[in-house]
Amino acid sequence: MAKAKTAFVCTECGAEFSKWQGQCSNCREWNTLTELRVAPARPGSAGGGGGRQGYAGSSSSSVTDLSAVDLSEVPRFSSTFGEFDRVLGGGLVPGSAILLGGSPGAGKSTLLLQTACKLAQQRSVLYVTGEESLSQVAMRAHRLSLPTRGLKMLAETSVETVLGTAEREHPDVLIIDSIQTMHLEDLSSAPGGVAQVREAAAALTRYAKQSNTVLMLVGHVTKDGSLAGPKVLEHMIDASLLLEGDTDSRFRTLRGQKNRFGAVNELGVFAMLEQGLKEVKNPSAIFLSRSEEQAAGSLVMVVWEGTRPILVEVQALLDESAMGNPRRVAVGVDAQRLSLLLAVLHKHGGLFTGDQDVFVNVVGGVKALETSADLAIVLAVVSSLQNRPLPRELVVFGEVGLSGEIRPVPSGQERIVEAAKHGFTRAIVPRGNAPRKAPDGMEVVAVEKLADALDAL
Repeated sequence: MAKAKTAFVCTECGAEFSKWQGQCSNCREWNTLTELRVAPARPGSAGGGGGRQGYAGSSSSSVTDLSAVDLSEVPRFSSTFGEFDRVLGGGLVPGSAILLGGSPGAGKSTLLLQTACKLAQQRSVLYVTGEESLSQVAMRAHRLSLPTRGLKMLAETSVETVLGTAEREHPDVLIIDSIQTMHLEDLSSAPGGVAQVREAAAALTRYAKQSNTVLMLVGHVTKDGSLAGPKVLEHMIDASLLLEGDTDSRFRTLRGQKNRFGAVNELGVFAMLEQGLKEVKNPSAIFLSRSEEQAAGSLVMVVWEGTRPILVEVQALLDESAMGNPRRVAVGVDAQRLSLLLAVLHKHGGLFTGDQDVFVNVVGGVKALETSADLAIVLAVVSSLQNRPLPRELVVFGEVGLSGEIRPVPSGQERIVEAAKHGFTRAIVPRGNAPRKAPDGMEVVAVEKLADALDAL
């Protein structure tokens, strides 16, 4: 019997080492090496690597000239959700591996069960559940009034059994809920460990590539919101999606963090109803549900998510600080970016906020991480500081530089058109984004300096 070998794998970057050490020499992180037992070579495999050949979907190891590669595109098919297809880049690609993560209660299993039940009416779908019993899944499907006929179910945690069943059934879509419950018999570590997650995902992905099956994996997240398991797991798959949303909120956002078949950072919006998740085709409409009475510190901005603009409301609240070190609280925007903008406002706008507690929030749980939100944040802070409400029909976007200049942002024309569609009649934008002809009924104010934007209020 071959002796099992031991290796140490970094949970952050996936680097392997022959012995334990306090710091990973690859990513420079401390105390991230975890011991795992490497499976011995299977009988009949050349050098122990016979089971890993053909990982990229081809069993041939011959060299091919790039000009001779067939460029015929693999046809996509719809997931039955338009917002899901948008985040995926246009639909499901045969042979792709998709990782769906999210916090407990976000709706990962609900979304995949709805997708599986609807897809099963047209294609062969195998749903493997390792966390719930078949009766629990059936009860959820009945509660959501989903069509259950045609969906093949399997309650199993053994990867070998799952692959054997998949080879017999030949499904078009294989759903694993979740990858943390899967285990390989060759590895002695517990399910959910570094070794089990990595090797189970590798075996399932290898099957998907070789059989042109769409593989969808459910992944847990850690307390800081990142996907649990080794980082190498994200390198194996083709698309990494994150379903976000508080349990007390009725809206969920599906964001693409990695996608080999489409744009990254694409955003899909869903509403959690009694019948499950329902896609929201016009996210700007729900994020602009504002009160009738306009308050100081409230302003609408246009952010770009993936391939479309979205109008969201940003709110700022300034209050005189009772402490020597005023607080800077940012929800939905980068806290470091907020501190930078406050310094620019003081230097080039002449407004001092060093004695104020500053709170900034993006309504609806949207994360405005791009720099186009800079100008809207600054003007919302000014509105709250001066206790002066801004017009409801005003929309703002633009990047603020350290020298007080207002820099243009990508897709400025599309942002202005989107704002005009929702009834906004005035826009403050960078001069580089000003259109030659403004949309009918809209006044576009182009600014170059922060002082110009303050004067335009």
